[in-house]
Amino acid sequence: MNANEALITKFYTAFANSDAATMCECYHPKIHFVDPAFGLLKENQVCKMWEMLLSRGKGNIKIQFSNVRADNETGSANWTAEYNFSKTNRQVVNKVAAEFVFKDGLIIKHTDNFDMWKWSKQAFGTTGYLLGWTGFFQKKVQKQALLSLRKFQQNK
Repeated sequence: MNANEALITKFYTAFANSDAATMCECYHPKIHFVDPAFGLLKENQVCKMWEMLLSRGKGNIKIQFSNVRADNETGSANWTAEYNFSKTNRQVVNKVAAEFVFKDGLIIKHTDNFDMWKWSKQAFGTTGYLLGWTGFFQKKVQKQALLSLRKFQQNK
């Protein structure tokens, strides 16, 4: 296992242990994070997002990861999160493909890719099934996610 593979492993082990502080230690101060639910987050927003998601999960998020690969510049991993979506209390199993770019021994870019329609069907039931594939619905979910993050940051 090379240093960047160890870094990814440290990140997901911390995630599985609901340890946002250790997750953030893996990030470069200029981190850029992108995923379908939040869009682009930068720097401190990224750590606050993980802190918010883990605090909402109250220790009931199950994280599994596999296929960790990395070289000196880039890396990837697959991970699965099992949790109850806070807005609806519906069970979600989200399968994610992650890509990383490294700088100065830390993650400077983290991109998570997952099927937003599959996630929407689980998180919102019939509404997600009918509308989760639409750009309108996906933008609404992203707007709500960013609003939740802003509120969380204001309360911290």
